[in-house]
Amino acid sequence: MKSPNKNINFGGLPLRDVQNLIDNRGIDIQKVGIKNVDVPLIIQRKNNDNQVVYAKARISASLDSNFKGTHMSRFMEILNEWREKELLGIDIKGCLEGIKQKLGAESSQVKFSFKYFIEKTAPVSKQKSLMAYDCSFEGRLDNNEYKFFLGAKVPVTTLCPCSKEISDYSAHNQRAIINVLISYDEQEHIWLEDLISEIEKTASCEVYPLLKREDEKYVTERAYDNPKFVEDVLRDIVLKFRNNKKIKYFEVEVESLESIHNHSAWAYQLESKG
Repeated sequence: MKSPNKNINFGGLPLRDVQNLIDNRGIDIQKVGIKNVDVPLIIQRKNNDNQVVYAKARISASLDSNFKGTHMSRFMEILNEWREKELLGIDIKGCLEGIKQKLGAESSQVKFSFKYFIEKTAPVSKQKSLMAYDCSFEGRLDNNEYKFFLGAKVPVTTLCPCSKEISDYSAHNQRAIINVLISYDEQEHIWLEDLISEIEKTASCEVYPLLKREDEKYVTERAYDNPKFVEDVLRDIVLKFRNNKKIKYFEVEVESLESIHNHSAWAYQLESKG
């Protein structure tokens, strides 16, 4: 529980701290804070290099029922402190501990959403270009229990097995989005590059930012030879995550942005290994 602050004097007049007034409705608030905060984030890459990205931050803490409100400015103070130390994205647990201490809260949460760039090589022409992926780091600290969540949204190509089966020639294909969220123990580590690569392998074909004609021929034929329903993609990912001993919890969502329907095909799975 946070302790009330004394009123601050400004020009000889006291500025009353309304947030610390007693609230008599008896409701503990699970999360209260700020969101859509623009911050630079330092991401450690697999090749021992760093990538600086611009992230949207959501930062919150619990609020005891005795208090009318939280101190919103303190969230920004913590973000600024960790940004100046160049620890945002590296020491998320330390950031959460700072939030709890500064606000006297029982729990704290922070989420950074950002675009992560990976260099991809076209399959035939071998031309290199950058591919952007929507990713997220999320930390939750409840009392002394810390959990970290790694998220990635990966675009891929799927080709319909039914369309291939019933058509005399061709088959409809489309872009699909695979959205995953995983959690693992803090002494473990999973690189974004490895997570995204494993996800892409489950699709009919990967998506590339740059394709020459010979590459387009390859990806079209690759997808045709490897038809996948959203159910196929989801099950393949679930098996990968079940077999990965580092992963303790995962959510998988596959959405196929159908090319011949005015709706999406969709599949979802959540599992916790205890």
